[in-house]
Amino acid sequence: MTRLPIALYNTLTRRREPLQTGVPDAVTLYVCGPTVYNHAHIGNARPAVVFDVLVRLLRRRYRSVLYARNLTDVDDRINEMARREGVPIGDVTSRYIDAYHQDMQSLGVLPPDIEPRVTEHIPDIVELIGALIERNHAYVAQGHVLFHVPSFPAYGRLSGRRTQDMIAGARVEVAPYKRDPLDFVLWKPSTDDISGWDSPWGRGRPGWHIECSAMIGRHLGRTIDIHGGGQDLIFPHHENEIAQGVCAHDGEPYCRMWVHNSFVTVDGQKMSKSLGNVLLVRDLLAHAPGEAIRLALLSTHYRHPLDWNAQRLQAARRTLERAYAALDTVSRFPHLETEPDSELEAALLNDLNVPRALTRLHQLVEDLQRAADGPARQWAKARLLASAQLLGVLQQEPARALDALRGRAGGTSAPDDAWVESLLARRTEARRLRAFGEADALRDELLRAGLQLEDTAEGTVWHRSQGGPA
Repeated sequence: MTRLPIALYNTLTRRREPLQTGVPDAVTLYVCGPTVYNHAHIGNARPAVVFDVLVRLLRRRYRSVLYARNLTDVDDRINEMARREGVPIGDVTSRYIDAYHQDMQSLGVLPPDIEPRVTEHIPDIVELIGALIERNHAYVAQGHVLFHVPSFPAYGRLSGRRTQDMIAGARVEVAPYKRDPLDFVLWKPSTDDISGWDSPWGRGRPGWHIECSAMIGRHLGRTIDIHGGGQDLIFPHHENEIAQGVCAHDGEPYCRMWVHNSFVTVDGQKMSKSLGNVLLVRDLLAHAPGEAIRLALLSTHYRHPLDWNAQRLQAARRTLERAYAALDTVSRFPHLETEPDSELEAALLNDLNVPRALTRLHQLVEDLQRAADGPARQWAKARLLASAQLLGVLQQEPARALDALRGRAGGTSAPDDAWVESLLARRTEARRLRAFGEADALRDELLRAGLQLEDTAEGTVWHRSQGGPA
């Protein structure tokens, strides 16, 4: 029987097409990870979960899968936070890297094979910038190194934007030293109070776009098979990555397949600090199991906008509770190895159609409930678990999962004491380090969970509000 290929929507060609890799039975994948200056919100979590499903599927089909997801640990926002706190940038980034890892683990996101950090790749960045200058695609001006966009005629192909539209509507920095308005920074000077590294162009730090190109070149090669990320990165970030990668390597292709997930809104509105509707993953974890959050993030096709609301999360919780209840009835059966359901896998092979796969998963739960006791139920259980593994769900011990789902039903039960004490300890440490923004965020998180705090000379005293979580 002929195996179906993996077909994905390629942003570059604007059509769904079979995945073609440079090396038979091997695939390379790079996904843009977070800039670690804050806790992850659900918009950050969506690509992590989506591409986790893709990697699980790729590992079913390819002998070798090399998956890299970077961490941007140098950024002007990081510099500003470190300056306010009076600490090295590594103190800020390590705090949020640890938090990101914890949050993603709670969502069932498997770690990537490679997790490169920008600060560990400065020599690679300098080398790549030097290659662009040597090939007349970049120039030095007033301590900056800039990529000269007109030197790459294919610029704009990924985003489908015309030059005049890019200048008018994009996040383009206006500077007198630019030869062209679209030229973007590869290297910029650092003052003594800002993190920086020595380079042929003076002490400075890399621009945002060059970082990913350098890390890809170091770990995955000049041409990769799949590049993923959020839709908001198409322009200018990914457009600029292509320009850098192609021009530095004498026209070699940068990436064969570009895959982008769409946006997350909250109750129909774009997430923003001004609206106060930025939902942090760790806030949601105080009231719902990570598996329910994961399933809610998968409930809409990755290329469609996902509107987050309480009803979506509640529906995901009910779905999991029903499935785990069915699995709990067959806990006595030993685990059997079997293949995933072919219909569910076919849905994923068709541009990661997770909603269709979830419909099939519901049917597999019904098959388990209806199966006659004995071998039929044992095999129904095995097929359900093998299929759910591709989605990263239903892999917990059923009784424990049910306790978590039922103990946090509706997202209104109070957080346990261990969670409260953990956040209080983090807040105390943040205040000791004079990281007052972090301390205030933790205080707000505790208040939203329905707690009242009183700072005393002996420490922080807390008790639960009568009304419970907000």
